[in-house]
Amino acid sequence: MSPPAEGHRFAAFRHASYARFFLSRFLTSFSTQIISVAVGWQIYDLTRDPFSLGLIGLMQFLPSLLLILVTGSVADRYNRRAIMAICLVVCTVCAAALLGLTSLGRFATLAVFAVLVVFGIARAFLGPAMQSLAPNLVPAKDLANAIAWNSTAQHTATIVGPVTGGLLYGLGPIVPYSVSIVLFLAASAAVLSIPKPPQRMAGAARSWESLVAGFRYIRAEKVVLGAITLDLFAVLLGGAIALMPVFARDILALGPWGLGLLRSAPGVGSVAMAFWLAARPIRHRAGVAMLVGVGLFGLATIVFGLSQWAWLSIAALMVMGASDMISVYVRNTLIMLWTPDELRGRVTAVNMVFVGASNELGEFRAGTMAALIGAVPAVVIGGIGTVAVSVIWAFGFAKLRRIDSLAVPDRDRLPG
Repeated sequence: MSPPAEGHRFAAFRHASYARFFLSRFLTSFSTQIISVAVGWQIYDLTRDPFSLGLIGLMQFLPSLLLILVTGSVADRYNRRAIMAICLVVCTVCAAALLGLTSLGRFATLAVFAVLVVFGIARAFLGPAMQSLAPNLVPAKDLANAIAWNSTAQHTATIVGPVTGGLLYGLGPIVPYSVSIVLFLAASAAVLSIPKPPQRMAGAARSWESLVAGFRYIRAEKVVLGAITLDLFAVLLGGAIALMPVFARDILALGPWGLGLLRSAPGVGSVAMAFWLAARPIRHRAGVAMLVGVGLFGLATIVFGLSQWAWLSIAALMVMGASDMISVYVRNTLIMLWTPDELRGRVTAVNMVFVGASNELGEFRAGTMAALIGAVPAVVIGGIGTVAVSVIWAFGFAKLRRIDSLAVPDRDRLPG
């Protein structure tokens, strides 16, 4: 039987190793979302302080920042599949620790933050290895399709995970952590079932130049630099996820299940857009599409912040997810295609820190601003900032704006 034509919506799944990777990625994201909802609700119940919700994100981001020179180098020098499996085992241990703290009635802020730091360390090593492994499992012509499905796995988990987390939490706080343990173990098994893929290993990291090679590459490659920093500042300003418990409890008068709906709504929009992109990939004006997606994300954030109705808030969050999916799809495809395999781990580690900064520090920013001026102004001002970023980057990174196709790049033919 001849293989499906290039561009087929399921092209990536022709490769069995990728199918197993997809399953592992989905289970990992799903379990992480369940833990996020459970920890957020428990911490807010314990403290009733929005600032503590921001600290949850900060505790998970700091390891990525502090270990940035190590995590990427490890992903380039060692077996990425094995790194993933080890990290998932550590995540399982962290879920077990949260279960233990809850079961024993010792769920205290400092103890939970300590577990989240370890969880953040595991995710700091997991991210570069997982992101860099996908291009080793599919040929270049199927990579854009694989990236669309990667995003589908992640964002489907953001739909199902928070709702599931809220429902499980309603059965008792120990239930979501118990389920997460099982899911992390299943994700580990799926990774270990992948045959060792080909990987161009970097040489031994014996010099400072080798450790900072990812930074040097990003600084020199303006398309990659523009794509990464666009996401950093847009979501750093526009992130509102950390404040979901505040909106669910105090503004929209919803319970844990309602919090799950709010947390899931961006994922609904993201998955819908991911399916659309898998079937109808962006073939022209990809740079413009990325910038427009960021602008729409900011506008939808403003609407969410001002909304007093649950249905409008959910609709705005869905638009946020769909527009963010466009940006994620273009950015990840550009980074994977424009980066040599032996540098992907280090470049991805830098990208993961930027993504972590935009998400985790964005949550810290939102929590801090909410504590100072209130949740609604914090979200609205952030949305306005995101719109401004999309406009500034459109002019500041002209080469990014002029990117047309997401095919393997021919840099010599790109307009300057």
